[in-house]
Amino acid sequence: MARTPHDRSFDTLLELNGQKMAIDEEARYWVEFRVTQVPPSPTRPHGLDYALTLYDREQGERLVGFDDAHAVASARGQGRKKRREHDHTHRLRTIQPYEYQDAATLVGDFWQAVDSVLAVCRI
Repeated sequence: MARTPHDRSFDTLLELNGQKMAIDEEARYWVEFRVTQVPPSPTRPHGLDYALTLYDREQGERLVGFDDAHAVASARGQGRKKRREHDHTHRLRTIQPYEYQDAATLVGDFWQAVDSVLAVCRI
């Protein structure tokens, strides 16, 4: 979905670019925001190049990621085809297409996934 002129959350999301923050007292888990504005295109109709990521410092791996860096395969196996959508999520070791609605929803969905994964990781 293309950015609408009144989407104030778009500018707020852009302001998060470069932010890194620990989200627990031990600084084991931390999030990083990489967000830049780009010209709208078929692969980035919203005009964003973004990666919102939750890392586990102890394990040295990404636990959650929302980004638009590459096309997502629509199926597994030899006959799989690439999807046109580039927006997708990484959750633990799975990748799923993500349908971008607006910047506020993106940030909300990211934090919801972070909370969900941390609830599992901390058990």
